[in-house]
Amino acid sequence: MMAPPRAAVLLALALASFATLVQLPLAALAQYPVKPIRVVVPFPGGGGPANMAGRIVQLMGTALGQPIIVDNRPGAEGAIGADIVLKSTPDGHTLFVGTNTAMSALPHLRKVPPYDPLTAFAPVGLVGRFTFFLIAHPSLPAKTVAELLEYARANSGRLSYASGNSGGIVMMAQFAAANRLDMVHVPYKGDVAAINDFGAGRVQLMFASTTFLSLIREGRLRALAVVLPNRTPLLPEVPTLAEAGANAVTVEIWGGLFAPARAPKPVVERLNRELNAVLQSAEGRDLLEREGIMAQVSSTGEFAAHVRRQYEIWGQAIRAAGIPQE
Repeated sequence: MMAPPRAAVLLALALASFATLVQLPLAALAQYPVKPIRVVVPFPGGGGPANMAGRIVQLMGTALGQPIIVDNRPGAEGAIGADIVLKSTPDGHTLFVGTNTAMSALPHLRKVPPYDPLTAFAPVGLVGRFTFFLIAHPSLPAKTVAELLEYARANSGRLSYASGNSGGIVMMAQFAAANRLDMVHVPYKGDVAAINDFGAGRVQLMFASTTFLSLIREGRLRALAVVLPNRTPLLPEVPTLAEAGANAVTVEIWGGLFAPARAPKPVVERLNRELNAVLQSAEGRDLLEREGIMAQVSSTGEFAAHVRRQYEIWGQAIRAAGIPQE
């Protein structure tokens, strides 16, 4: 009996390999998940929007049939948590809650970025935008953004503003540049670190997270505007920057879910569907609203476009602000 021609053997092997490759994602989807899912949050445990994003992801466990374990790994502006995920098996059992800090800002702030956020991860879905306020100390005689601009221009170089994170720094840099303001920057290691000085009036202005919400409600600080497309139910009387006529801030404070880049596409799409279902549920909406997060449902493609767009915007804003690389 004659052996089949070599070319025919090679073709048969190639077709078998192709069939195997096509079936692999389907097999992965059929079996996924086969064990608890680990979600790495690059912030300390406790409150905060990023940790709430992790809590939202935990709600996906019922539909997925496996528990979802939140693993808080703070440090290095998200790089420590990201590294853990990128070194994991890319099968969808280790995920990352990435925010603008790790995915938009950090790569532009390092001379040697620890990863490329556009290629190292598979974007699963956006959780939402985090609420930031433009806040002022009551000693500042400005009750609106328009009054603030007038006062700041009349007192050029005399106002000081605090920042507790990259978002606060870049937002104020954009705001000041667009409105031709000259102010003194006083940096702090986190919003909490700025509370005492800000509350005492040693700094007068800040773009800050909901960390300051209780002080605003008590009247110890004044919220002039919220950095969101719409007003927040947390403080519905506070206008948006656009409503206040100062729509100069284009960077967003956001969080979303990521898998390693080589995770099977059907697994990523399944995670996206389950995440969106939680975001649209009554329980999910309630959790997010209480933490000041504006939920945003997205496809994997829409989220990937969002990540790229914000990466570019943050890069331009950081360079324009003259923030040095480390």
